[in-house]
Amino acid sequence: MIQINHVSKRFGELEAIKDVTFSVPKGSIYGLLGSNGAGKTTLMKMIAGIYKQNKGTITIDGEPIFENIKQKERIIFLPDALYFFPHTTIRQMADFYRHIYPKWNEERFYKMQELFPINMNQKIHRMSKGMQRQVAFWLTFSAMPDVLILDEPLDGLDAVMRQKVKNILFQDVAEREMTVVISSHNLFEVEDLCDRIGILHHGSLIIEKEIDNLKTNIHKVQVAFHGQAPSSFFQQMDVIYKEYRGSVLLCIVRGKEEEIIAHIQKHDPILFDLLPLTLEEIFIYEMGGKGYAIENILI
Repeated sequence: MIQINHVSKRFGELEAIKDVTFSVPKGSIYGLLGSNGAGKTTLMKMIAGIYKQNKGTITIDGEPIFENIKQKERIIFLPDALYFFPHTTIRQMADFYRHIYPKWNEERFYKMQELFPINMNQKIHRMSKGMQRQVAFWLTFSAMPDVLILDEPLDGLDAVMRQKVKNILFQDVAEREMTVVISSHNLFEVEDLCDRIGILHHGSLIIEKEIDNLKTNIHKVQVAFHGQAPSSFFQQMDVIYKEYRGSVLLCIVRGKEEEIIAHIQKHDPILFDLLPLTLEEIFIYEMGGKGYAIENILI
């Protein structure tokens, strides 16, 4: 288990992370979301033991991670901006990984070439961004990490390769109980991958829930009345966004589904639909509630 307790991080006058607390159970996939500059990469680098927090504790299986060689042998951090040693081939990088990670699986490395059909004697710096991303995953999966931290991991991969990588992630989580922390701006992929998410904004964790629970407490409502909505319609409802499109009122409402339905039906609408929200829509409206500028995305 990854445990983050009251963690803060400063860079000079900038407080990048502010009193963040959450945990990631073993064998789960945790999605770390947030606006640009929210502190996601900083937090992931602390989880990986690259940065040291100014306050609080970060532990993996009960041990602090910073300057802990034994724990770092179990962790791989795959950053957005990949780095390989200059002029190295895949085979040479594999030899380096084999000496760094005790669980390196040579048999898996060669088997993975069926999924990543790249000449292992080719120099990595000459490859495209997408091929370099494939190499990074090839090496990572062969190292058999217990904890995998991914920052924008699928950027540059085509649709087929994205699905291959996701399948291996699911397999390792299910079979080896690998723990994954993933940050991505592609919320459709996060929704597909993750068990639980946390949303950072200006360094603070503003939401932290299982995805299924997150979706049960926020709804898109489409409703119409004879004329304008009665003034009492908005009472006793937590409306975080509303707009009229012609005679149809569109709302984003927090609350229990059955209570929302009962309240709306009490006002005898001529049109009423309760629609599911995607994770992307939830993210946008929650961020809007925190003062983050949003566009009209209701469709």
